[in-house]
Amino acid sequence: MSPQDNYLATPSGLFFEDFTLDQELVHGVPRTITEGDSSLYVALTGSRFALNCAETVARAAGFYRTPVDNLLVFHIAFGKTVNDISLNAVANLGYAEVLFKTPVFAGDTLEVTSKVIGLKENSDGKTGIVYVHSVATNQYHQKVLCFKRWVMVHKKQGEVHLDTPIIPKMQAVIDNDEQLVPKNLDLKLWKEHYSDHQIKADDLNPGDILFHRDGITLNDSDHSMATRLYQNNARVHFDQHLMDNTAAGKRLVYGGHIISLCRALSYNGLGNGLWLGAIHGGTHANPSYAGDTIYCQSKILDVKQFNRRDDIALVRIQSLGIKNSMPDELPYLMREENGRKRYHDNLVLDLDYSVLMRR
Repeated sequence: MSPQDNYLATPSGLFFEDFTLDQELVHGVPRTITEGDSSLYVALTGSRFALNCAETVARAAGFYRTPVDNLLVFHIAFGKTVNDISLNAVANLGYAEVLFKTPVFAGDTLEVTSKVIGLKENSDGKTGIVYVHSVATNQYHQKVLCFKRWVMVHKKQGEVHLDTPIIPKMQAVIDNDEQLVPKNLDLKLWKEHYSDHQIKADDLNPGDILFHRDGITLNDSDHSMATRLYQNNARVHFDQHLMDNTAAGKRLVYGGHIISLCRALSYNGLGNGLWLGAIHGGTHANPSYAGDTIYCQSKILDVKQFNRRDDIALVRIQSLGIKNSMPDELPYLMREENGRKRYHDNLVLDLDYSVLMRR
């Protein structure tokens, strides 16, 4: 470096002190989703839900072409928000009110905006929690997806920024009539082999528990590539030099990748849960790292007839992602302690969501 060199500072992202209540953020780099994105998503997660895998199946279900997997839509929309909201994140903590509003197809372009709806400083004096409401729209200005999330973000100076926390109220469960039934969706022509002759909604009852059999070991290459696919540039997922100075000393796996792996694993038993309608809430209970093996267990919370239709039902599910253990090898998965939910250290995901399932 010569004395004449003039180095300009590149954008460093927002720190906790940079956020204000009701702040509007218009996120950069619109993204056109392609068939290649969907193929790579299958390669990285192993998802086998037939509606997203075959055009013949999609047409038999009333679509004019194969819809993009709603979780891929979510991750791409999430990725748009990272540069403004969570570039300086410690970790993404949870989600609420994730609602899929319009089906997405290859060729559609997404843009995303967010609004700050809450702020809370942490007692360590070094971090705070930022709550945002994000909305993704397509090229026709239709809402495709909306979601709320909260993320722990580093402070810049460590000084007191807020006198009182502002914590937004979250809807615990999204109303059934808010959840989308895609236009023309009709499963009367569905063939049993499309989804491996699996359980149907009429076979399920609240309280039923399914262990989804397989495990998926996280590879550095796979979780890194998946996170790049979503253009999620949070440094905790990519910068090993940065993470060398943390307690774990490892790069964090993007929590959304764990969600996708658990959804993919849930195909074993819930393969007829074709359309992800809403995520009521989700918690990344513990971190995951390359080398961990992820298993998934689901509990049926509710089964409801949907709009008097005889081909589909709305099924609400709690899926638990567990690392490096079978569920029955642990003394507990979660329990109440002093009025708060306590997760076992091996439980990495607690996800509450609804699907439209064949009857």
